[in-house]
Amino acid sequence: MKVRLMILFLTVGLLLSGCNWPDGSYLSVSPHREQEETPRMDAMEASDYSQLLIAMEELVASGSETGTIHLTQYPAKAVETGLVAAINYAKQIDPIGAYAVEDIQYELGTSAGRQAAAVTITYRVDPAKIQYIRSVADVEAADAVIAESLERFQTSVVMLVERYEDTDFAEFVQNYALTNPQIVMETPQITENTYGGGRSRVVELTFTYQNSREDLRKMHAQVEPVFSAATLYVSGSGLQRQKYAQLYGFLMERFDYTIETSITPAYSLLCHGVGDSRAFAMVYAAMCRAAGLECRIVTGTCSGEPRTWNMIQENGYDYHVDLLRCNELGGYRQFVDSEMTGYVWDYSAYPVCVGEPVAEKTEDSQDQQPSSGTEEATEPTQSLLPTETTEETGATQATEPSEPTEESAEEA
Repeated sequence: MKVRLMILFLTVGLLLSGCNWPDGSYLSVSPHREQEETPRMDAMEASDYSQLLIAMEELVASGSETGTIHLTQYPAKAVETGLVAAINYAKQIDPIGAYAVEDIQYELGTSAGRQAAAVTITYRVDPAKIQYIRSVADVEAADAVIAESLERFQTSVVMLVERYEDTDFAEFVQNYALTNPQIVMETPQITENTYGGGRSRVVELTFTYQNSREDLRKMHAQVEPVFSAATLYVSGSGLQRQKYAQLYGFLMERFDYTIETSITPAYSLLCHGVGDSRAFAMVYAAMCRAAGLECRIVTGTCSGEPRTWNMIQENGYDYHVDLLRCNELGGYRQFVDSEMTGYVWDYSAYPVCVGEPVAEKTEDSQDQQPSSGTEEATEPTQSLLPTETTEETGATQATEPSEPTEESAEEA
């Protein structure tokens, strides 16, 4: 009786598990799921050359390796000529095909009693990658995608640019890294390839870093709080010059710096005290901009050696600020063009730095003008009136001209 019960339980168990016991075959029963309907790329219609081009483009864009194109109404004498031309277009002119396709072969025959071409496509890249191509409207939108890729430390990006224009994407990467040291820890080496022959192009950029993606993320995590602290350091009301000077102090007082070049400028400077003039200018400019202060990066030479410094704007007037020179002189300084002896830069690319316009200067203000960084430049005034400095605040104030006295008239 027990043996019969065991056999019965075993039989029921096998049936419930989906096993067909007599022949050893297996039937798996799973809940029914509605599948998303996908377009059938293996059965398309083309009655003329334009439709044939569209069919070939759709096969490539979907990453299909085989497909059937019905040619029922296509003129029989023009079929092979049309197919050859469409294949060449898909491989050379169509941007996705030029990027992804290695070769396309076809065979003419019939399908369901109708004239058709069986197409076989081989790819030089994984067909699945086609679905990850970023589609953008123009070069400006492409720049935004590149910036996003740099921020994520990605090693490559592929974009379909609908309205493509010749542009230097490598230069954009260099400039973006220069002006965003708080984001881009290392400027990558760039390999650029462009595919297609029409208005739209596929642009493939490969970024090569010397540091791993994980290491770059760790560097960013250490640098980000320092930039945030710099912004808080100068928050609130205050004179522009005071804020520029505070950020100078915040940066220059962190370390007794070692002047060396690093491939990770912000990280090396802020976390290890190692950097060159370029690293100082990059980091200082980023901190100033985050605090709402205008600050540019100037590249040139000083005494014949490569040099990078900043150009700031205070109350509408432009000044040079070289952090390393300021450090040698013992504190924050602003310089006009005439004080930049030994410096060379592209004068046409930057505003003229003359400080307070000559027409507005008085004898007092000329006396206060610093000589080659020996003391701080005075704050320019918008008034044409003579100026005097108060003892309490040291601020420059405009004074009304007094009436001439008899003594002054006699002296005249």
